Formats: sequence, structure tokens, C-alpha cells
Amino acid sequence: MSSRDRILGRVRRALADVADDDTPYEQAVGRAYLREHGERTAGQTVDLLAENLADYRALVHRCADEELPELLARLLAERGSRTVLVPPGLPPHWLAAAAATRVPDRAASTARDLDRVDSVVTGCAVAVAETGTLVLDGSPDQGRRRITLVPDHHICVVRVPGQVVPSVPGALGRLDPERPLTWISGPSATSDIELDRVEGVHGPRTLEVVLVSGG
Repeated sequence: MSSRDRILGRVRRALADVADDDTPYEQAVGRAYLREHGERTAGQTVDLLAENLADYRALVHRCADEELPELLARLLAERGSRTVLVPPGLPPHWLAAAAATRVPDRAASTARDLDRVDSVVTGCAVAVAETGTLVLDGSPDQGRRRITLVPDHHICVVRVPGQVVPSVPGALGRLDPERPLTWISGPSATSDIELDRVEGVHGPRTLEVVLVSGG
């Protein structure tokens, strides 16, 4: 028996109790699995997100809404960023205190153009606490997918607790599957056969996440 036959056999067994009719798949297949593991308050869920982001080597910062412009300005200055890529719908006050030159997200920008940019700042669609994952969906405050894949430094702003969900099923319920979804779990990294970790291979080498409360 081939690997293909074994996989298809498992699929058939899993669907053995599904009626052979025209019922839509979404209705015919039960979704009774756990939506999250354990019970947590909103604050505990945000703490879990911060813990898992840090475990993936993302740099995590917390601030109140009114502190965000100064914090972003400080992070860009510490990085030595002279240019920052800005999605079209990024709230203008986020970068009001930053000295870096704003670079707009343009369709005509090439990968070489984006590689010259020092940093990019975006919002996010949702963040998953149990997996330490940020999801971008191309909304105006996040821009095109490529602007978070080419520059070497990405600062992602997450509204807490409103944009934080405990689990992946909770995130899927908030997302539009027809949008260009990018799932980010820590900075870009890979390891060779000797387990030597290399960062920045297919995305930013440095990921900073700002958890913003209030506002």
C-alpha cells in the first residue's frame, strides 16, 4: 500500500459517519473540538500571548494608547532606522513622534526598493495567545503582504485585549478566508542539519510586538 492509499484510507475512515448526501461539508462534519485549553481571564490570555511571543524570540513591549507614539519613536531610534515603511491606513498619530522618513506602501515598489527600507510598522488582524501567532490580512493598517516579508525589522502593534484570542479556532472565526492571510510566529528563522539557527531567511530578522491597551 502506498503512502497515498494510507492517507486516503484515513480520510475515508474519518468521514465514515458522514451522510452520503448533498449536505454542505461545513454542516455535515462536526466541530465539537475544544476552542481553547483551560479557562483564562482576558489579562491572563494577553500574558500568555506575550510569553509565547518572547519564546519565539520576538521582542515584546507594553504601553498605554497615549504612550504608543513615544514608544514607536524610541524603538525606531534604538534600531537606527532612518526610513520606515508605512501602510496607507496606519493611524497617523502612531508615528507622530518618530524622526524616520516615512516610505509609503506603493504597488510599484520592487523587492530591491523594500530591502532598502530600515523598518516597517503595521497593525494586525488578530493575535493567537496559545501559539504566539500574529495574523495579518492586508487591511489598510497592515498593507501588502510583501512589506512585512522583505524589510529586516518589523514592528507590529496589537490592541489588547480586543485583538487577542486564546486559540487558532477563535482566530479563524474572525478572519475572512478570501483575504491574503499572513501567519507570523516569531522572527523568520530556519535551522540546518546541525541545528544552527539562521534568522532573516524569508522574513524580518527582528520582530518587535507592541501590546497596546486602552484607546
